[in-house]
Amino acid sequence: MAELISGKAISKEIKAEVKREVEALKVKGVTPALATILVGEDEASKVYIGQKVKTCEKLGISSVHHKLSKDVTEKELLDLVEKLNDDPEIHGILCQLPLPKNLNADKILLAISPDKDVDGFHLLNMGKLLSKKSMREIEESGMYLPCTPHGIIQLLRRTNTSIKGKNAVIVGRSNIVGKPVGLLLMAENATITVCHSGTNDLPSVIKQADILVAAIGKPKFVTADMVKEGAVVIDVGVNRLPEGLCGDVDFEAVKEKAKAITPVPGGVGPMTIAMLMVNTVKAAKKLNNIK
Repeated sequence: MAELISGKAISKEIKAEVKREVEALKVKGVTPALATILVGEDEASKVYIGQKVKTCEKLGISSVHHKLSKDVTEKELLDLVEKLNDDPEIHGILCQLPLPKNLNADKILLAISPDKDVDGFHLLNMGKLLSKKSMREIEESGMYLPCTPHGIIQLLRRTNTSIKGKNAVIVGRSNIVGKPVGLLLMAENATITVCHSGTNDLPSVIKQADILVAAIGKPKFVTADMVKEGAVVIDVGVNRLPEGLCGDVDFEAVKEKAKAITPVPGGVGPMTIAMLMVNTVKAAKKLNNIK
């Protein structure tokens, strides 16, 4: 039976650390501030934004929310981003994805100042991540790491999971999770394989994983026969079925073979928000020249 990796518990530890940092910054006259932008009426996006705003309030981070109509023009949205870029009281900017189809998400994300890109999606921050070889170099650079991939690394580190020299298989090659988590695992000296829809004999590739990251967006896609005995399984998927939420991994079956596994919900999700708070505090320090 696998050990349960509780993102809920680990994120609580991280948020307590963030709260202490926020309190220390306030003594110096700096209140970290996050601006969030929500375009349209996507229900899942409303929930995610609500969770982020609520977490900011709990940790003492100032939260400024901008809710825009789905009919907003690209120019209006870009003008808002520019205004937030120029506001010295705002340290982090997050534009919730997905955006309505009439808006170019890449253009909007690129418009956010790299110094306020607390999602870690700006091409400059992604390029910095690609250019670094080790976690030491990444951490010393002060870049903002994409929140979900960074949260996954924290889950592994804080459960004392050995990464160096392990075979890490990532199922999914998205810019949000698959690619950056592969780079971070490689920086931790894992040997990585990134799988996708074009991978031949996918089950046999997955079965080589000492560390498996499932981020393919298909409910219960990874079955027990695909998983190596004693693997550590990180399930990034969030899928809604009639019986409730589930991940990309068949949790009940796989937990009998894995050494450790994240649940859905309560695994990776809470870590994403915690790392967003970490990035917001980092941005407040950076923009105020505080070590």
